[in-house]
Amino acid sequence: MASILAGVDQRTQLAGHNRLELLLFRLEGQQRFGINVFKVQEVISCPPLTQIPDAHPVMCGVAHLRGRTVPILDLSLGIGSSPLPRDGSGYAIISEYNRSVQGFLVSSVDRIINMGWDEIQPPPKAAGKNSYLTAVTEFENELIEVIDVEKIMKEITGGSEEVSEGVIDQTFESEEHHILVVDDSLVARNQVKRVLEQLGVECTLAKDGQNAYQILKGWVDEGKDLNRFLTMIISDIEMPIMDGYTLTTKIREHPDMKDLYILLHTSLSGVFNQTMIEKVGANRFLAKFAPDDLANAVLERLKIHSEAA
Repeated sequence: MASILAGVDQRTQLAGHNRLELLLFRLEGQQRFGINVFKVQEVISCPPLTQIPDAHPVMCGVAHLRGRTVPILDLSLGIGSSPLPRDGSGYAIISEYNRSVQGFLVSSVDRIINMGWDEIQPPPKAAGKNSYLTAVTEFENELIEVIDVEKIMKEITGGSEEVSEGVIDQTFESEEHHILVVDDSLVARNQVKRVLEQLGVECTLAKDGQNAYQILKGWVDEGKDLNRFLTMIISDIEMPIMDGYTLTTKIREHPDMKDLYILLHTSLSGVFNQTMIEKVGANRFLAKFAPDDLANAVLERLKIHSEAA
């Protein structure tokens, strides 16, 4: 099954062109789900698992893979469906997500498909805020669901959204700074918003790259000097309709936006993104989600923007 990921390095050419590749898989039924290939390290038959006492129910156990211990999570149970068999019959998708490596237990893995982000749509409004979907698309006349893994991870592992005492060494006048936050995950948007609130900085939230670009164009049309009004943009990369790379490219092409400071804040691999920020012209990359690191990156920019103003 690992061979399904052969040649993934050649797929980096998709990034920056509003395209991605999804690895399709199934959980308890016939519904197919997708995960971005760039998040996936390998796909293996479910390895022997060591149980962890008093672990979260979604935690199947830990696997020992090539000298490292990897937690394996039941993705079906994580989204509120029935648990998958834990008899070794399924597969584990080993992925790097939000600075950690974990495996997602699935019943079967299907194939990799090449898509445009403009073919990926937000979930229907009827899904509601409690939905575990972050996006949907269509393939072979079938709905493909993309799971909000950040929401599942937060429910399982928790994690603080508080900035540590001592990190904030300077206060700023909130009216002097404004930040645009772009992320398709409601959980991720609120995490960033919470950090900015602790810094005393106002923000506008956008649910994808297209939504963010429309907001920026609206401010330009209002006559705002974006270089003075907007301190920075904090944008996810993986988003339906328009991804963060494409958003960055469009901003750099617009005469009234081209000098805006852009921080790409994402769960994708840091090594890969370091190359991509240079390609698309972002200012900085930061892996999700560490409140102190985000706060320090914002504080650094706030100081520079204050001095320039």
